[in-house]
Amino acid sequence: MVIKFYQHILALVFAINEINENSKILPNVTLGSHIYDSYYNVKMTYRTILDMLFKSQRFIPNYKCDPQKNLIAVIGGLGFETSFHITDILNLYKIPQLAYGSFAPEDMHAKKFPSFYRMFPKEDHQYTGIVRLLLHFRWTWVGLLAVNDENGEHFVQTMESLLSQNDICLAFTERIEKKIFWSTLNDFYVFTSSTYKSLSDHKSRTLIFYGGSMALVTFSACMFLVDPGYKEIAELRKVWIMTAQTDFVLTPFQTASNFQFFQGAILFTVHTKEVQGFQKFLECMKPDWKQGDGFLQDFWEQAFDCTVPNPPDLLKEDGMCTGEEKLDSLPEPFFEMHMTIHSYSIYNAVYAVAHALHAFHLSRYSHRAIRGGKRFECHDVEPWQMHWFLQGISFNNSEGEIFSFNGNGKLDAGFEIMNLITFPNESFRTVKVGKVDPNAGKGKEFTINEDMLVLPLSVCNDYCLPGSRKKKKEGQKFCCYDCTPCPEGKVSDQKDMDDCIRCPEHQYPNKDQDGCVPKVITFLSVEEPLGISLASAAVSFSLVTVLVLGTFIKHRDTPIVKANNRDVTYILLISLLLCFLCPFLFLGPPRKLTCLFRQSAFGITFSVAVSCVLAKTITVIVAFMATKPGSNMRKWVGKTLTTFTVLFCSLLQTGICTVWLGTSPPFPHFNMQSLDAEIVAECHEGSVTMFYIVLGYMGFLSIISLVVAFLARKLPDSFNEARFITFSMLLFCSVWVSFVPTYLSTKGKYMVAVEIFSILASSAGLLVCIFSPKCYIILLRPELNTKEEIIRRKY
Repeated sequence: MVIKFYQHILALVFAINEINENSKILPNVTLGSHIYDSYYNVKMTYRTILDMLFKSQRFIPNYKCDPQKNLIAVIGGLGFETSFHITDILNLYKIPQLAYGSFAPEDMHAKKFPSFYRMFPKEDHQYTGIVRLLLHFRWTWVGLLAVNDENGEHFVQTMESLLSQNDICLAFTERIEKKIFWSTLNDFYVFTSSTYKSLSDHKSRTLIFYGGSMALVTFSACMFLVDPGYKEIAELRKVWIMTAQTDFVLTPFQTASNFQFFQGAILFTVHTKEVQGFQKFLECMKPDWKQGDGFLQDFWEQAFDCTVPNPPDLLKEDGMCTGEEKLDSLPEPFFEMHMTIHSYSIYNAVYAVAHALHAFHLSRYSHRAIRGGKRFECHDVEPWQMHWFLQGISFNNSEGEIFSFNGNGKLDAGFEIMNLITFPNESFRTVKVGKVDPNAGKGKEFTINEDMLVLPLSVCNDYCLPGSRKKKKEGQKFCCYDCTPCPEGKVSDQKDMDDCIRCPEHQYPNKDQDGCVPKVITFLSVEEPLGISLASAAVSFSLVTVLVLGTFIKHRDTPIVKANNRDVTYILLISLLLCFLCPFLFLGPPRKLTCLFRQSAFGITFSVAVSCVLAKTITVIVAFMATKPGSNMRKWVGKTLTTFTVLFCSLLQTGICTVWLGTSPPFPHFNMQSLDAEIVAECHEGSVTMFYIVLGYMGFLSIISLVVAFLARKLPDSFNEARFITFSMLLFCSVWVSFVPTYLSTKGKYMVAVEIFSILASSAGLLVCIFSPKCYIILLRPELNTKEEIIRRKY
């Protein structure tokens, strides 16, 4: 006998007494009860039900021989199998059955068994609650222990599917037998060894236990055999998740055991409330308390390990019960003074039957009052007539809680989540830490107060920290994985991410790749060293160009200035001055106006400069050819050819730039892709093709000038500056040939710096190579700046 279950009987008696003493429910009607034991045996269960239905002095099936016993409903049983066997018979006679402790599989629905009512909530809510609990604490590697019966099989199949759908792995699944006595010691040893091997998995820190109280009794005996002190073997310390079917009970044979093994367990329970007067009712119990209670003497003797004397025996011997024993002295695994969940279900089941019978009474009374019939008698009620009233019942029990069945005969309620706290004196208590409420609003169906819990991890391997991602281990379950660092350019900002992600365009990964950092906006500024250097160089070369231009204007009537096409020289110097000023369009933050004109201004001014150099070279060749006797080239000597050359070549570049600005003009742009940690404020060229056409045309003019100057380098020195032009154009072409690969290989503001450097270097090459020899003569050797010396000397 499991002495703790005796409280179920007491709850039944207590509820019936309350109803019989309550004049508002079933006045002038006294409820009674018959209590039968199923003995956890199929044959005995069927026999007991038949006895209850038909037996008086003799057992005659289908004949009622005792009119004083009118069966209205049956409350029971505790386990699924017992309830199922009871239903097999009661359903034939349409007798209501209220199961107070069983969770029937889905095939036991209202259509197949319309007489079956559950006093426990729908088990689907418990499945959902367990999964939500595992996900909340990120437990992805768990073990499952389920009772070895049809109910346990249903639970395992359902949970395996739900866990897999939520990326939770089962480390193992073990079956628990629900029996105290084993046929051989070897059978018990095999079961214990298998269970211990599974529990020793150090990775699985969380175990789900599904089974009734008898399964827990068997498992507790097994664990006591492995670790009698419940503290010797560290790897057996687990976090247990216990389903609502489980009641913490021990048999009289397990007095040395306790539940320290389950310290900190998380329990799913049905909501209960302390019923007023029940504890006082228990305190008043004595061995001779109730006549006709065939269980009381056995309970008392097993609970207090004594023998209840027969009334005639006046001699008190050792081992005899004194009658002064107190129930509150018993450890809680053997007997609890507060109403357990199963007892509370029985209490509510009695009230459900009473309120249904009362509703039937009121309906009959109203009907017969109209017709003038006789008053209500309990013998007038047939069990099948109770169903209509039970299915629609809704009442407040003595504690003010609303109780009702849904349309399928199931209790419309959820579950509470409790934390088990054990004490060395074999007592324990539970603390509410959460609930599963299917009737709550969206997002509030599951709540848990994790601050009240201190729980370990239960995973196959440690979590992947931010900055890394999961990588599946070949040949193992999906919950087992390695952790690999995120690839370059990606981050993971949470634990256990399946893949790393890229930061938004305006951010970049930090050093540990576990977060994104805002990018800094950069551009080539005149306030930084590189910008200051380039700006200083541009200003310096511009001043030098102005000085050279001023010098040539001052000495404009000297032979050396006049001999080298004075007007073209002025245009060349002015275009070089503008070239040296172009870099200021590239420095600073990009703006709409500067972006629109900087490449075009640079391209046109450089084309003018190169056109002037080309015109100078052509002038040298034409002038030499015109000196030959009978030459027709004399008509080309003069300003017409040079002016045409400069205008034609410059206007062609101007036309290209006009088309560019008219079709795809450059514009300010934030480039977020080129650099990882910076946003480059730049001018987008609009059309890259047009940009390279401008550069290509400028290169084409440079190459023509280089070739023409190279061919004219050996002409008589009196007319020739082609040697200097050849060297300047060679330097010019070298700079811009190097510019293209360098420009394409750099990023950000350094692309702008490369272009500015190329503009300054090529312009400075033209200025120095072409004008330094002339300035030398004008300023340092003025005696050579005469017509006679120019004709006579080679310069």
